[in-house]
Amino acid sequence: MRTTDGPAVQSVGRAIRILEHLADEAGELTLSELGRRLGVHRATASRLVSTLAEHGLVERSAATDRYRLGFGLVRLAGAAVARLDLVQQSRPVLEGIAERTGETVNLAVLSGGQVMHVDQVSGSRSVVSASWVGRVVPFHCTSNGKVLVAFLAEGDRERMLDRPLERSTRNTIVDPETLRAELQEVRARGYAKTVEELEEGLNAVAAPVRQADGAVVAAVSISGPSFRMRPAALPRLAHLAVDAGTAISQRMGYMERRQSVGH
Repeated sequence: MRTTDGPAVQSVGRAIRILEHLADEAGELTLSELGRRLGVHRATASRLVSTLAEHGLVERSAATDRYRLGFGLVRLAGAAVARLDLVQQSRPVLEGIAERTGETVNLAVLSGGQVMHVDQVSGSRSVVSASWVGRVVPFHCTSNGKVLVAFLAEGDRERMLDRPLERSTRNTIVDPETLRAELQEVRARGYAKTVEELEEGLNAVAAPVRQADGAVVAAVSISGPSFRMRPAALPRLAHLAVDAGTAISQRMGYMERRQSVGH
């Protein structure tokens, strides 16, 4: 029996093949040529190409009536390259902090309203070898997540706070007003902390990473077992996270603007 999403999946596959054919050709193709390569009627090829054109992924040459790759792909590729560049630029800093503290250091970004870990370096004192890379977790019970949401534009931040806040441990903040106040503190002091809010026995601190225009695009965290990373030690480790975030930001082209001191 055909599933309801069968035709849609088939159309996506054909659209991808159009992009691949145009890339392989490194030039332009007519609708008839695209239809033959896909093994579909010209009208079907026309519908697919029209949808891709609406998103700027392909464009038609008025002079030749042929289709070529569009500049919308540059935007998508630029976003992917920027994320790869973020990981590459961050890695030496993460390694330095992991060596200095002996704890696990993570780099995370917002993805679909949750926190995705994109890189990790385990320190010499790490008691577990599990990787968080690719793992998605809620924002409200992680230090990385608190940083990433704290520095969002107010409207975006409020939309995140409107979502249900599920409890992971007895320490998880599930009251929006309490979390809103904490995010305000994060913005004021420049770092976030969690004390057994995501997992029992796990504490963490995190600081923002900024791109060239100053926007916060990632967070760097230091995490470890609560018997080592005791609450009293978190401010000291947080300052190391802030230093790491500043170093990565500078590698990403961000130059901190300092207020001039009056004479």
